[in-house]
Amino acid sequence: MSVPNIKELVDRYIAVSFSVEKKAASLVKDQIGSDLTNDQHYTLRYINQVGSCTSSELAEVFDVKKSAITAMITRMWEKGLIQRTRDENDRRVVYLTLTEKGNELYAKTEEKIHKLVESLITRFDQAEIQQFIETFEKLNKVLLESKDFKAGE
Repeated sequence: MSVPNIKELVDRYIAVSFSVEKKAASLVKDQIGSDLTNDQHYTLRYINQVGSCTSSELAEVFDVKKSAITAMITRMWEKGLIQRTRDENDRRVVYLTLTEKGNELYAKTEEKIHKLVESLITRFDQAEIQQFIETFEKLNKVLLESKDFKAGE
């Protein structure tokens, strides 16, 4: 591939990824409403999927500092969305689970987001959807490998 072509592709990628990321985040926020931030919703989603986790696990999964997770978890705990439970064998370890209120809010917002994504994705044919998902999954894999490589330098 020639250098000018790579530059053009990089420019297109940066422009479209920025636009898609901002617009998608805005659409998701519109569905979530004022009850949660997007990050709080993704946190509820993760805890719902795994059942129980620690703040350290969340920091690793979301690739942020533990202090950022701690502040967000505190706000969610104050809203009654998350329950903190200390490990019986190691009091330093605190497990996070969703409260009934957290589960209800997650289910409500997830349904709205599902409808949003469905309204968008049905504008593509099955082959386009399949190819997009596979390509996006491959990009995710490449980015994860790149992160591992960068950390190992």
